[in-house]
Amino acid sequence: MLRALPSFAMPDAENFNPHRDRQRDLLRNGRLMLLFTPELCRGGRANSLDVLDAVLPLVDVLQIRVKTGARDLFDWSQKALDVLAAHTGLDLPVLINDRVDVALALGASNSESAVAGVHLGQSDLLATEARLLLGEAAIIGRSTHDFAQVVLATEEPIDYLGFGPIFPTDTKGYTHGVGAERAWMADTATHLTVFPIGGINAQSVSELGAVGRIAVSSAILGAHDPEAAARDLRQQIST
Repeated sequence: MLRALPSFAMPDAENFNPHRDRQRDLLRNGRLMLLFTPELCRGGRANSLDVLDAVLPLVDVLQIRVKTGARDLFDWSQKALDVLAAHTGLDLPVLINDRVDVALALGASNSESAVAGVHLGQSDLLATEARLLLGEAAIIGRSTHDFAQVVLATEEPIDYLGFGPIFPTDTKGYTHGVGAERAWMADTATHLTVFPIGGINAQSVSELGAVGRIAVSSAILGAHDPEAAARDLRQQIST
């Protein structure tokens, strides 16, 4: 039998810690989210931290995505946080993909932590449960794939949506995308910040100019010149 969850309303902005207020502003105003997936880097995991180090100054939001277990996700998150800390003065939200337990272990419930929160898939923990565990200040995102999921997400205590796949993508094995027009429609249908995702690259990014935001992984991580690729994507989505 399912237990009843308490009702939840997002608190007023003045109740947030200033550090997290700024990170929420950075999220809302961000153009480029990088899903750091070490194995997608050109040269594999051995080269991934060098790639991350090169592109971080061009990224607005960092999501750490490692699918080989909680321990591996924790370890790679620590490494990514060390790379970020070496960039003095660089401030951007860091989100953990899927695992609320790992986000908690990395201090996401502490409003001063470098880890801002978590990104949840459709089959992950309920956002209401994640909010209870992480607290009011944490940033929570949700993956959505159609308008029904977008509408339902507006009732959840979350901050932003990933929406897609926009185009076919080998990363997730999607042979068809929903198209750039639906990304724009999803963005206009909700008060939440929407990051289109899936198959976005230098050739297709211009189609998402009306949204003005993207989330990518292999388009940057697998590029011959990741820094140049990040700069090009950022310039195109910002024009």
